[in-house]
Amino acid sequence: MHSSNGKTRKNGSTRRDFLRIGTLGLGGLGLSQLFQAEASAGVRSSRKSAILIYLVGGPPHQDMFDLKPNAPKEIAGPWRPAATNVTGIQICEAFPRLARNMDKLVVIRSLVGNQADHDASQVFNGHSPRKKTASGGWPQFGSSVVKVKGAIDRATPPFISLCYSCTHGPYNEPGPGFLGTSFAPFRPVGPARDDMLLRGITAARLGDRKTLLKSFDTLRRDVDASGTLEGMDTFSQQAFGLLTSSRLAEALDLSKEDPRVVARYGTGDPKVFIDDNGAPRVPQSMLMARRLIEAGARVVTLNYSKWDWHGGANNSIFKREKEDFPIFDQCVSALVEDLHERGLADDCTVVILGEFGRTPKISAQVGRDHWPQVNCALLAGGGMKTGQVIGATDRIAGEAVSRPVTFSELFATLYHNLGIDVSQTTLTDLNGRPQYLVEENARPMKELI
Repeated sequence: MHSSNGKTRKNGSTRRDFLRIGTLGLGGLGLSQLFQAEASAGVRSSRKSAILIYLVGGPPHQDMFDLKPNAPKEIAGPWRPAATNVTGIQICEAFPRLARNMDKLVVIRSLVGNQADHDASQVFNGHSPRKKTASGGWPQFGSSVVKVKGAIDRATPPFISLCYSCTHGPYNEPGPGFLGTSFAPFRPVGPARDDMLLRGITAARLGDRKTLLKSFDTLRRDVDASGTLEGMDTFSQQAFGLLTSSRLAEALDLSKEDPRVVARYGTGDPKVFIDDNGAPRVPQSMLMARRLIEAGARVVTLNYSKWDWHGGANNSIFKREKEDFPIFDQCVSALVEDLHERGLADDCTVVILGEFGRTPKISAQVGRDHWPQVNCALLAGGGMKTGQVIGATDRIAGEAVSRPVTFSELFATLYHNLGIDVSQTTLTDLNGRPQYLVEENARPMKELI
């Protein structure tokens, strides 16, 4: 059967069928759109990469990496500082593994310009939610990186999110902003994992669809003389290559990993949330992030546990710290050591932070409350000058007294480590205006590069 309007052909397929085949989605992301976006991004030769780890809810900086043992008890808390393998640097005694790896780490103790409320956006894009946003919203870090740098390997999505969905909306990572859905991350956790596996569709069946795609060659010429479908063969072929490739699925399958390595990171149940609105405590997410980077991802983001601890009569903040600190120590140190042992440390940057710091004074009612005045961050890899602490706070860890570091400087450093010059690179917002990746005058941190 033939039709002059080009909609139905003798094989019973339609132009809509063709377009559907060309945009098979992974977790809601059209692969053909993804590849088209990457093709326009330009440079793709670098293997530089990044892992961004969000500590949901704001970790207590003065109980982790900026202890004040000489402060009054209601400020100092129960933890004591311990020596590391770098002379003169001390961190919490609950982090013995990290202490042994301090030469591979950077602690920023003076991160300023934090928001006061729970909102993940600044952690993921470096822009304060208090300031005017670009038209369409700021893209998150991974979206911007992929727009500029493209993919490392066609068999692996360039931007992958391992973040679990939080019932408290502000805890969830922001979207791709004005860059659009083509630059959203691929999400292989939760229901999207079923989408990645195509709900039981086999590679053989995909092969049948590829054969079907070829049967639309004549249809494409007939219905699209304007050329809007030109190039669909190329992008669809890339999409089919990704869907039938084992590399991504194997990277996400921890049963393929040495059990001793899995045990080294530790495990947690992704279905067990610490409370009703945070993220689960899943240390194996950090191992999965390393595997994805090794498989060719350029940016991997993940959220880890719930750090919005408050007090009460039983000082629950410190009970939670005793639970979380040892597991955090284990999985972060395993990630850092793993990157070095596998030769990935020079190319892969790791950054770990939350929304804000915590109040110096411990309240019987709320423990350590939100404190936007100063925050800390932990960095590793990326070829940076590690084994150092940047910045300092006052005697109660309440204010930065030396080398205040802005989010723009931090993110300029992350972009720099991926080979992106923030002083020259802009992205176009929905009003057609060029937007710098960070505040225009921000530069990478000279202490690290």
